[in-house]
Amino acid sequence: MLSILIPVYDYNAFPLAEELVKQCNLYGITFEILCQDDASNSQENILNQEINTFSNGSFFINENNLGRGKNINSLAKKAKYDWLLILDCDTFPAKDNFIQNYITAISNSEKKIVFGGIIYEDKKPEKEQLLRWIYGQKRETASTLTSNLWIKKDVFLQHPFDESITKYGYEDLCFFSVLKKNHFEISQIENPTFHLNLETSEVFLSKTKTALENLVLLYNSGKISSKESKIIKAFEILKKVKLIRFVLSLFKKNQVKIERNLLSEKPSLFLFDIYKLGYFCFLNSCKVLA
Repeated sequence: MLSILIPVYDYNAFPLAEELVKQCNLYGITFEILCQDDASNSQENILNQEINTFSNGSFFINENNLGRGKNINSLAKKAKYDWLLILDCDTFPAKDNFIQNYITAISNSEKKIVFGGIIYEDKKPEKEQLLRWIYGQKRETASTLTSNLWIKKDVFLQHPFDESITKYGYEDLCFFSVLKKNHFEISQIENPTFHLNLETSEVFLSKTKTALENLVLLYNSGKISSKESKIIKAFEILKKVKLIRFVLSLFKKNQVKIERNLLSEKPSLFLFDIYKLGYFCFLNSCKVLA
């Protein structure tokens, strides 16, 4: 009935797999767990090999890095059951009836896509990780993500992740955009997973820049529009009123100062939003100002 897909990169996914095996067995669910490391060459894979000891568990290692979306697509093609549960390797069920909650949600209903939500620990992390933690608590908990998603396999195979996205960022937004354009409803239930792996603020800021590079490519190729992205919407307004040069000037003058705040003990999400918009404008500037 259920194929659990866990894309892995340099992380010990065994505790997550072990918990899912326990829950599935408790409720008598027919299932398999498929985990796949994306060519990280990590020592964590020694521990991940233990997933193969489960009678219905498999751990694979990609020879070449595919990127998160393509890695999940690869797992979906290997899946043998009608339903898929996609979980990021650094998540963990917040409830011991996590699997049963999903089963209940789809029973006697026509739901084909269900998102359970994501939450963060209340305990404040080290100061080096504050930006990621604050952003996660304030923004990601209100977003629809594929880090905890239950979906019908035939729907996913018809509308997989965009394999042109090989770097970090916005693959979820693009994925859900395609589903909505094809008139699929995405239901949300209260069935969260904890996000456990907090990057340092410096790493998260660097990954945000990479994600914005992806967003520029998706925007300029017409795959994501202002309907899906507040950054694109703000950019198009600035472009319409001819304020791109002004915003770029402000961004360049204040970039270092804003970065200093974002890496501090009191990062401002308002400044983070300003920073992302400014950097998006910067990435588009050559085309816009030509």
